[in-house]
Amino acid sequence: MKPLSRIILTLGGLLLAGLFTAAQATELVLWHAYRGAEKAAIEKVAKLYEQKSGVKVTTLAIPYDAYADKITASVPRGKGPDVFIYAQDRLGGWIESGKTVEPIGFYLDDATQQQFLPGMMDAMTYKGTVYGLPINYKSITLIYNKALVKEPPKTSTELVKLAKSLTNADSGRYGLAYWYTNFYFHAALMNAFGGRVFDKDGKLVLDSKKTIASIKQMMKWYKQDGIMPTEPSETLVSSMFNEGKVAMVFNGPWFIGEISPSIKYGLAVLPVVDEAGGKPMRPWLTIEGAYVSASSRQKEAAYDFAHFLASKEAGLILALEGRQLHTNAAIYQDKRVTDDAVLNAFHAQLSSAEPMPNRAEMTMVWSPVTTAMNKVVKGNSTPEAALKEASAMVQESINALRKGR
Repeated sequence: MKPLSRIILTLGGLLLAGLFTAAQATELVLWHAYRGAEKAAIEKVAKLYEQKSGVKVTTLAIPYDAYADKITASVPRGKGPDVFIYAQDRLGGWIESGKTVEPIGFYLDDATQQQFLPGMMDAMTYKGTVYGLPINYKSITLIYNKALVKEPPKTSTELVKLAKSLTNADSGRYGLAYWYTNFYFHAALMNAFGGRVFDKDGKLVLDSKKTIASIKQMMKWYKQDGIMPTEPSETLVSSMFNEGKVAMVFNGPWFIGEISPSIKYGLAVLPVVDEAGGKPMRPWLTIEGAYVSASSRQKEAAYDFAHFLASKEAGLILALEGRQLHTNAAIYQDKRVTDDAVLNAFHAQLSSAEPMPNRAEMTMVWSPVTTAMNKVVKGNSTPEAALKEASAMVQESINALRKGR
């Protein structure tokens, strides 16, 4: 037999084996952390896949606070789901620790990779290898009370001027509210100033002059301009907005479901920051991917289901019924999506959002930097000293991680 014939027969055998495995799979298990409409939509998609493939899909919603730890504890030990959905910030850590996420480059074709919005596949790629299919993306944007704000601000100067006119601290009313002591929410300002967590070579640069400048800008809004409430939290921001005590918030699509029906709200792209040379606020862009579990015993079928989750058909359900920002570019040609003010607003923010790093070291950043920001806000430290201390803590954790590899 000629070598070429052997290759063709071998590839044909592999393809048939894959199809046989998918057909023989009796049940797939999907883990996610969705609630409410998102949960109902993903369950509907799973049922639709069952009807099309004949493969049963069991979905399990896990509380978000316990979700990442449950994956870390279960999958490397051969337990857990066949497919799980999670944002890209944990991807590098799971890959470095091993036996958690299955690489999927073997299954990918050009058509699949080209169906997504620009940049989405990058978030699913770690050190040149693709590990997941992007399903949806999230970022924060400007959400405002239409009864208080007639025209949303386009610049930080307009933002402060409008917020001051709507602030009366004595009566507990403020022009602007967001969780500014939380590093996730602060990143929009940091990125506007050109601050970064890591440079292009992976070096930690948290305490750069640009990041320090961004914290000083936040403190100006809080202290000098006085347009934001003290001790912010997600709960406080939500309650104040629903009580009409705050005119504008920076928040994400998850916030929409918490808004009272009595509040008529609008959405707009975050303003540009005049103090940063007119650069736009660039919030973190988190991209949730569908990953094939390394412990799955039916990986071909698991990939086929993940592929369906990334399709236009599934995307329209997840977008229109689950209120998610799906990654499949084709759904944004559908009139039902283009006529949706909420989906359109978050889609507009996409062009000035910054993909969150998916490096393994990223998980070590959140707690020290958020602690540092709280110290600054409470007057217990300067931005310079707080970031220097946080950077030292993060670098120590990174050194320990690299030593243990």
